[in-house]
Amino acid sequence: MKEKTFELVATAASGLEALVGKELRNLGIDCQVENGRARFKGTMETIAKANLWLRTADRIKIVVGEFDAYSFDELFEKVKALPWEDYLPLDAEFPVAGKSIKSKLYSTPDCQAITKKAIVNRLREYYHRPASVPLAETGALFKLEVALLKDHVMVTLDTTGPSLFKRGYRLEKGGAPLKENMAAALVQLTNWRTDRPFVDPVCGSGTICIEAALIGHNIAPGFNREFACESWDWFTPDVFEKVRAEADEAADYDVELDIMGTDINGRMIEIARANAEEIGLGDSITFKQQALKDFKTEKEYGVILANPPYGERLGEEESVRQLYKEMGEVFRPLKTWSKYILTSDLLFEEFYGEKTTKKRKLYNGALRTDLFQYWGTRPPRKPRVEE
Repeated sequence: MKEKTFELVATAASGLEALVGKELRNLGIDCQVENGRARFKGTMETIAKANLWLRTADRIKIVVGEFDAYSFDELFEKVKALPWEDYLPLDAEFPVAGKSIKSKLYSTPDCQAITKKAIVNRLREYYHRPASVPLAETGALFKLEVALLKDHVMVTLDTTGPSLFKRGYRLEKGGAPLKENMAAALVQLTNWRTDRPFVDPVCGSGTICIEAALIGHNIAPGFNREFACESWDWFTPDVFEKVRAEADEAADYDVELDIMGTDINGRMIEIARANAEEIGLGDSITFKQQALKDFKTEKEYGVILANPPYGERLGEEESVRQLYKEMGEVFRPLKTWSKYILTSDLLFEEFYGEKTTKKRKLYNGALRTDLFQYWGTRPPRKPRVEE
């Protein structure tokens, strides 16, 4: 029997879609990048691979159906026409989330209720259940979403469960933690290579350094967790077994990495160390307590990546801008180093004391931020060896 091919989407934070697309292509998966997502097709193995390997995405979803709907009757009939029995067993627990943007059917709760009712009706007919008896919903969880944009409806089934940023290593976090997939995206947006030094001078709970180490060792970010689709009776269990075994084989634990995280707060350094130990990367990263102004290095051609406080809270702006000034004084002399600083303060360059090479707009949660980039000089080319 031919293996089923699914229509799939990998959802992503605004500004990260192109990175998700690049990751999919690196996995050998052809895709189309759109606002907030990348679309692709694949089998159960593709679903397992995407969940296990995508560093910058939020979720992998199956597109159960897509259509236009201008009335609630039309929504009901078109949802009911979808082959729900292929996905949902009789005892499935299937909550329906929803969103509606610029659509005639603007009431999200009504769209959710009608979608749910249509699916219930379809399952009742298929499983020959009387209308008087409610469906049990005591089995595995199948999270659905009905999303309307300009009257176009997409109904999806989430294969991931808790978002992909939940890698499973963060025992504790700091005051304003950066999500793991955002940290991985920032590392990917730098010019860092594994043979160069990497420093996060305001490392907090260590997320950026840990994500850099995962990338450096080619460790699948999802190796430490499970996914929603693994509990579904129709999802072949040995698919994940195979993909995990391949991921284990692909990891390079022998590569030596020069990754360092520093922070003025000693308690945060303890947390960072514990988080790195939790995922087995304690030996790949050096964490030490140090004020940013005391950072010095003789090394060359490294990368500094920082997510400093943004000064969003009242009374913090002055101390944060002093920190930006210190960054400029400490980092500017490091001509061969590339520096990347994420902040929502659009006046950052003024306090840092230098114009950026390039800026990139990103969203840290709902907050608009910019990645201010200062590129260092390139290392000299190695002389070619004559054969």
